[in-house]
Amino acid sequence: MDNDIAQYDTAQSDTAQEWDERYRSRDQLFSGNPNGVLVAEAADLPPGQALDVGCGEGGDALWLARRGWQVTAVDVSEVALRRAAAAGADVAGRVSWTRADLGVTPPPAGAFDLVTLQYFPLLRSAGLPALRGLVDAVAPGGTLLFTTHALADLTEHTEATAEFDPADYYWADDIAALLDAEGDRTWKIQVNETRPRTAPAPPGTHHHRDTVLRARRTA
Repeated sequence: MDNDIAQYDTAQSDTAQEWDERYRSRDQLFSGNPNGVLVAEAADLPPGQALDVGCGEGGDALWLARRGWQVTAVDVSEVALRRAAAAGADVAGRVSWTRADLGVTPPPAGAFDLVTLQYFPLLRSAGLPALRGLVDAVAPGGTLLFTTHALADLTEHTEATAEFDPADYYWADDIAALLDAEGDRTWKIQVNETRPRTAPAPPGTHHHRDTVLRARRTA
C-alpha cells in the first residue's frame, strides 16, 4: 500500500470489497466536484481541521484542502482513495487519505472543526456508539454537517422492490434528537431542512431534494 494512504481497522471487509469493485467498474464513479451542500454550508467557515466521512474519489476533501483546511479523508475503498490522492497532488500535504471503517474504529474525540457526511449511509446496525463517535469528533466551536437524499425521494422509487427500508438507517431527525438530548448548552442546530438539490440528479436516479442538518457544538 502506498505510504500516502493510512489504514486502520476495516472489519467490514465485504463492504470494502464491494465498494472497490464498484469503483473499478468505471474510470470515474463521481464527477469530482464538491457536493453543493458542502459548498453552500461550509464556504463561510474559517479553515481548520476537517473530517470527510466517506470521501470517495475526494471531491469534497480536495475542495476543503484548497480552501486552507487540513483534511482527514476517510473511506473503506482503497481504489477510491488512490484516485483521490492522485487527483490531489497539489494539496498532498493538506489531506490525509485514510482507509477505515468509522463504524468499527471511531475518530478521535473533539479533534475536528468540521465533520462532514455527504450522502453517507449511517446504518443502524452499526449501533448508536458509531453515530456517537462521529458526533463526538466535533471540537467545541466546530460544525457537524450531515446531508442525505430526501427520504420521500428515496422511498417513492424503492417501495415496489422492497430494496430499501428507511428504518435501517439514521436520518437527520435522529441526529438532531441526539444533539438535543445533550442540551442547548452543547449544540445549536442551525439548519434542519429539506431543500431542492443544487445540481441535477445523477443520471438514472430520482434524487431531487436533499435533507440537510448543520449544527454547531458550543461546548
